[in-house]
Amino acid sequence: MAQTYEKPPTTLSQVEPPYPVGTLVEDTLSKRTGELHGVIEERTKEGNRLISRTAFLRPEGGGKEWDAPLNHVRPVENP
Repeated sequence: MAQTYEKPPTTLSQVEPPYPVGTLVEDTLSKRTGELHGVIEERTKEGNRLISRTAFLRPEGGGKEWDAPLNHVRPVENP
């Protein structure tokens, strides 16, 4: 029989982003650029262990928002 994995209970909270909201950033996984609109952090309820940090991005000028792991988001450098 296959073994199942139970995810521990977690909490989500909005945290201070590493760059100001509105900063133009690149999602290095999808190679898309967009404005940073926020960061959500997931932690275990017991022990407060960090599970993930997720950035929420939106194309410049508006459009459909997407999310990316925060460690794959970096500011776009000016030419």
